Amino acid sequence: MEPIYASGMAAKLRSQWDRDDGLGQNHNAVKFLGQDYEALRSRCLQSRGLFEDALFPCTPSSLGFNELGPRSSKTQGVRWMRPSEICQCPQFIVDGASRTDICQGVLGDCWLLAAIASLTLNDNLLHRVVPHGQGFSTGYAGIFHFQFWQFGEWVDVVIDDRLPVKDRKLIFVHSAEGEEFWSALLEKAYAKLNGSYEALSGGSTSEGFEDFTGGVTEMFDLPKAPSDLFSIIRRAVDRGSLLGCSIDVSGSQDREAVTFKKLVKGHAYSVTGVEEVVYRGSPTKLVRIRNPWGEVEWTGAWSDNSREWDSVERSVRDRLQKRSDDGEFWMSFSDFLREFSRLEICNLTADALEASQVKTWSSALYQGEWRKGSTAGGCRNFPATFWVNPQFKIALQHPDKPGTSDCTFLVALMQKNRRAKRREGEDMETIGFAVYEVRGQFIGKSGVHLKKDFFLTHGSTARSELFINLREVSTRLSLPAGEYIIVPSTFEPQKEADFVLRVFSEKPANSEELDDDVSAEMPAEIQLEESQIDAAFKSLFRQLAGPDMEISVTELQTILNRIIGKHKDLKTDGFTQESCRSMINLMDTDGSGKLGLAEFHVLWEKIKRYLTIFRQFDLDKSGTMSSYEMRMALESAGFKLTNHLFQLIILRYTEADMSVDFDNFVTCLVRLETMFKTFKVMDTDKDGFISLNFFQWISLTMFA
Repeated sequence: MEPIYASGMAAKLRSQWDRDDGLGQNHNAVKFLGQDYEALRSRCLQSRGLFEDALFPCTPSSLGFNELGPRSSKTQGVRWMRPSEICQCPQFIVDGASRTDICQGVLGDCWLLAAIASLTLNDNLLHRVVPHGQGFSTGYAGIFHFQFWQFGEWVDVVIDDRLPVKDRKLIFVHSAEGEEFWSALLEKAYAKLNGSYEALSGGSTSEGFEDFTGGVTEMFDLPKAPSDLFSIIRRAVDRGSLLGCSIDVSGSQDREAVTFKKLVKGHAYSVTGVEEVVYRGSPTKLVRIRNPWGEVEWTGAWSDNSREWDSVERSVRDRLQKRSDDGEFWMSFSDFLREFSRLEICNLTADALEASQVKTWSSALYQGEWRKGSTAGGCRNFPATFWVNPQFKIALQHPDKPGTSDCTFLVALMQKNRRAKRREGEDMETIGFAVYEVRGQFIGKSGVHLKKDFFLTHGSTARSELFINLREVSTRLSLPAGEYIIVPSTFEPQKEADFVLRVFSEKPANSEELDDDVSAEMPAEIQLEESQIDAAFKSLFRQLAGPDMEISVTELQTILNRIIGKHKDLKTDGFTQESCRSMINLMDTDGSGKLGLAEFHVLWEKIKRYLTIFRQFDLDKSGTMSSYEMRMALESAGFKLTNHLFQLIILRYTEADMSVDFDNFVTCLVRLETMFKTFKVMDTDKDGFISLNFFQWISLTMFA
């Protein structure tokens, strides 16, 4: 086991244990990049210096890598200044956070600003993201922190308050008043989380919604809006859900084009309220919308200066109408449906769309990963590999209503950390999922990862509406009670990404990741007495072993490479001393570090068996085994492993092209057998746990 790799695995296990103990909840957020806000702030106060963040420095790399890169005209003349250098009396939040605190700069992150604007409508939500007690007066040390939900856990992000400016004006988000800085600092923290400001350019409002709340987002295609959409929006607003809307563009030249009535295409707006007013004796539904630009407003019916307001009762008009170009405006619900294309609602409890009374949904969250050669199987168009994708089972037992069989649930598949990869030329993968009904022999089983034959003989019951390159794909489904398998995947095989799968069900439902139970069923070893061993084999052994009649590591290496060299159908770069040492460790019953005749005979029979399995699963007769053939071969050899363990094997034993040659195949099986047997010997009470002191641990890991 390589030391660096081992320490990485140890860190991963340690991290999982911490999360199992509650790390990552809003009150116990993960410290991003290990930075502790309170400790850093105390250090600055003691030294009477202002914080400077070395992990997100005030350099061109923090601005961006392409359009905002070091050579871009947009970044020429940019300086980083603290709020106290920009204005005389900087304030963090003045009279509470409001929607007018968020005006867009040169960065194309209107989607994010629309989400921030919605956040200001709910103080409880706002202060989960923007912790209390921050400002520019007592205790100021040039350091601030914000919390974001990231793929299943809350993360605390520390920043200094140096902000990019040109001509003493903020170039990115700013408040309309100019002296309020919470929104600009929030944007900087989110940029740090994603690697740079430019990484925030372009996106879906739902992404910001979810990172501020941990909620789940659903989208509505407004030309096909449900008949009760206005009441859905009203309930969502009342419950503090976050809402965004946009107008589709027909091409790149259409983006941010302004319509005749001053709506911007391809631009993210936030929905901030709904009302029903009496207009000329008839009830009229209105929707309030905000443009993150802080200007450019709808000029049609119910806009700031329209005549419709003259026919509304004065007290209502005084409460609702604002005659200012602040980016916020009213429009009729019918115009809203006609002018806008899409509505996104982020539900904090995922029940706002179902009924007016509060209900609790059953929910589950799973972390997963697609890795080349092990779990990146692609979609159903690739039947040879689709089955290797991670699999999750949900048991729907309680129909939504008495007398019916349908159960409502929502599946949300989110890919992780893709914005930060833009600097490396990568972006969102195309993702989706398929749902299969479980029948027959597989009902009620959990420790089984379904294999290729199942998917070749069973069609999908449901699937995501699209495979698309968005951060998240979510679909609401209604299926009869029963057991179902959810298979999330990238569209093409061999695409690597980490993901989070969330399942929300209308009624309680059990869900779990489907994975093989770890087990080893190896054939019994028959260790013959020397007198029982074939004379020809004895003769061969004498020739190979030399005068001491035992085979050393070097001798075993020479023997195996000579024999394998005669099998022209096998590709191999030869057995290494390390792999031969593993074999001797497995077979060396007397602790001599060498193999006697009986021990070598058992190893020889074992290698012959491995050769038979290798040839059986080298389906294309290439002389090597693909990683997918490898998984089936391991099972044939008696080993059942989880997805995670199989990923480790692929990382360790494959060549650069993800193939496994014969020497690596044998070494892997020997290593697996050694570890299973070692654990079995040490697990004296057969409870699946062993206890080791450090000396025992180091002895085992160094020499097993």
